[in-house]
Amino acid sequence: MSKVELQIGGHIDPDPLETREWIEALTAVIDANGSSRAQYLLRQLEEVGRRNGVFVGGQPYSSYRNTIPVASQGHYPGNLAIEEKLTSIMRWNALAMVVRANKAYGGLGGHIASYASVAEIFEVGFNHFFRAKTETFGGDLVYFQPHSAPGVYARAFLEGRLKEEQLDNYRQELSGNGLCSYPHPWLMPDFWQFPTGSMGIGPLNAVYQARYMRYLEARGLADTAGRHVWGVFGDGEMDEPESVAGLTLAAREKLDNLTFIVNCNLQRLDGPVRGNGQIIQELESLFIGAGWNVIKVLWGSEWDGLFARDKDLVLLRRFAETVDGEYQNLGSKDGDYNRHKFFDIDPATRDLVAHMTDDEIHTLKRGGHDLRKLHAAFAAAKAHKGRPTVILAKTKKGYGMGNAGESRMTAHQSKKLDMEALVSFRDRFKLPLSEKDLEELKFYKPSDDSEEMRYLRARREALGGSMPARRTTVQGATLPNIPELADYAKFALEADGKEMSTTMAAVRMLGALLKDKSVGPSIVPIVADEARTFGMDNLFRQIGIYAPEGQLYEPEDAGSMLFYKEAKNGQLLEEGITEAGAISSWAAAATSYSVHDTATLPFYIYYSMFGFQRVGDLIWAAADQRARGFLLGATAGRTTLSGEGLQHQDGSSHVIAATIPNCKAYDPAFAYELAVIMHAGILRMMDEQKDEFYYLTVMNENYAQPSMPEGCEDGILKGLYKLGDRGEAGSEVKVRLVGSGTILNEVVAAADILAEDFGIASEVFSATSFSELSREARSVERRNRLAPQEERAKSYVETCLPGALPIIAATDYVRAVPEMIAPYVEGRLVALGTDGFGRSDQREALRRFFEVDRESIAIAAIEALVRAGHIEPETLTKALKSFGVDGTSPDPWTV
Repeated sequence: MSKVELQIGGHIDPDPLETREWIEALTAVIDANGSSRAQYLLRQLEEVGRRNGVFVGGQPYSSYRNTIPVASQGHYPGNLAIEEKLTSIMRWNALAMVVRANKAYGGLGGHIASYASVAEIFEVGFNHFFRAKTETFGGDLVYFQPHSAPGVYARAFLEGRLKEEQLDNYRQELSGNGLCSYPHPWLMPDFWQFPTGSMGIGPLNAVYQARYMRYLEARGLADTAGRHVWGVFGDGEMDEPESVAGLTLAAREKLDNLTFIVNCNLQRLDGPVRGNGQIIQELESLFIGAGWNVIKVLWGSEWDGLFARDKDLVLLRRFAETVDGEYQNLGSKDGDYNRHKFFDIDPATRDLVAHMTDDEIHTLKRGGHDLRKLHAAFAAAKAHKGRPTVILAKTKKGYGMGNAGESRMTAHQSKKLDMEALVSFRDRFKLPLSEKDLEELKFYKPSDDSEEMRYLRARREALGGSMPARRTTVQGATLPNIPELADYAKFALEADGKEMSTTMAAVRMLGALLKDKSVGPSIVPIVADEARTFGMDNLFRQIGIYAPEGQLYEPEDAGSMLFYKEAKNGQLLEEGITEAGAISSWAAAATSYSVHDTATLPFYIYYSMFGFQRVGDLIWAAADQRARGFLLGATAGRTTLSGEGLQHQDGSSHVIAATIPNCKAYDPAFAYELAVIMHAGILRMMDEQKDEFYYLTVMNENYAQPSMPEGCEDGILKGLYKLGDRGEAGSEVKVRLVGSGTILNEVVAAADILAEDFGIASEVFSATSFSELSREARSVERRNRLAPQEERAKSYVETCLPGALPIIAATDYVRAVPEMIAPYVEGRLVALGTDGFGRSDQREALRRFFEVDRESIAIAAIEALVRAGHIEPETLTKALKSFGVDGTSPDPWTV
């Protein structure tokens, strides 16, 4: 054996004989004592090498071949011939669905090439591993690669779950009988479980879902033993930070109920994922480093004979030398090209295939298109204990599309195929379609009593039924009884001037709810890493922090009353510094009613700036999934969180929250408002099972909390109620002052200034939710527009703020928040807010700078009255001078 013959990955062996002796020794150990003994010896050798400074880096990946040897594959339990037929039928129906839509209408989009690459992966799962929910089993969970949705629809069509009319209305949903583009539970609530359309969200959510299943089991809330989370994702998708953000958590918590299958077709939308590298080797290094079990499925069964004959590992050398850009090029060409450009480059590989025809070389499949190889990988992943598993399956994008898209740069954009391509597709997969059928893009469904259809039904019956399927309500479990509001929030309803922040009020209510024997166990408190900041450290001991291994150390503060207590059945999810992870846990808990038939109520409390602005896409996905729970944006408000500065001070979250249709956002000023909103939310989400969630901003500023006035509950929930009057009763010169959150205190103080110093009367309103007011007003406006024959209805905000008198609305958020109601009131609305970058200083100084302090509110009110002709301009001049306002200062949002 020459040095050249043992050149692997660019390294030349200086002593082939010694190398052979080592290899033969290791092989003998494997033959005599099995792989476990061999792995032990390798670990020992590695440790000796490290101690002696032998290891100098390099990525931890194996050679470019299948992880599972042929001898370990095991018997294939299915009928390969029938499964291949069914896979071909589904390929055709998925292709026809997309091409028909674009041929008829154009511009609808859709993806053929992605499902073409992943079809075998899906079918191995559907026929042998993806178990549905039954009366005795909770069911597996599958996160589907989103661009491959047409293939899932194609299978559902064969199963009789979808009609041909629905396939014909792919991406045409408004008729009421169409199919959405990607997995969207909001649009198909009985079908899709998990939204995966935004790249990266699926992998992260899958990790935290698997973890949440363990949490439910540990706390005795649900039986999740034996259930498995499968996630099918793309190799290009793994570049998203969210895709890899949960990998170490999964390994650390030994989530062997989790398997990723990464569809490595080597292509992104525009070109190769790693044109000058090898994405599979890179991903293997990544997952090994994170602590995962890695199984590579790279080559189909047709390669087995070549590997058996390749005693000198020349194939591995060629594989190591070939970058993905070249693999893509080779994949798009025929056998003659592959022989010339790949095998003939090296005399040794040329000799390996000398007995093969060009057609035989062309039929050498990648492992991700081989049902046998995939089944062996799935089975090994399911059997592996102690770690999550990733299967790296090498495929071709556009597999079977030939010149129209197979392994082509433009594969992702292929929406239409010409007749030649359709004939080629039919012939390659041996489909019983006439040329007329091809021209009409006719869907194909075998007769119900055919061998294929009987097999299809039998396999899903053996696995519990059809998937995906989603439950819309809690079905098997009993919902908890919700305590009366006064039972856990009396302190807030009857505060009587006691000083506290709304954050403290929220945490106190949460603590009381946790003690309730009925609803308490269903509550899932979640923090990223700020429990002490929010005054939640008392929960450490009260309910414990979830840790699957318990507490293996004595905490430094063990002697204190509020020591840091970790427990196997802990209730608090302390996620560490990962808002993306925390919101993924929240999403899992907020959809547990559907996914696990166990209604849980999550409360995720966090710095409000690091919610919608930081993980807005994950929140949007949770909304799509019909989440139910509370998001508590703490230390909220741009001037209320005084010292932290620009990056921490939130002035925009309520704008973003307002764009999510099923998010009800509130900015309560007082503890009693918070209590009323929270209680109503619990009843709607738990008792009434409404598909909505609540965003509540709570502040860290202590101030006197009043008791709740009578009769204001309805207004609190609708978003606005009158707090009181200032000045001379019956005065015609009057202004309406509206405030929310902590700025309501500035509004009240401004009303006193106007009355006492300028003789101007006012009405003061608390606006708990500008977005709820706007939504209701928008709905009323639409009804009035579409039903002109009916008596004109008035919106709630219009009834609260009638007439032309000026309205001043001030918040601790950007002006766009109070301006939500401007189109729906007659009077001119002047919005005051905190537009611009935050900064560190005292609250009083910040409010003066952003012009939301009491004096600025009073000035705005006076200016509005002057502009309306109710008072003389001199009053404004007097006010400006009295308050020492510098009229030449720059706009706050420009500095």
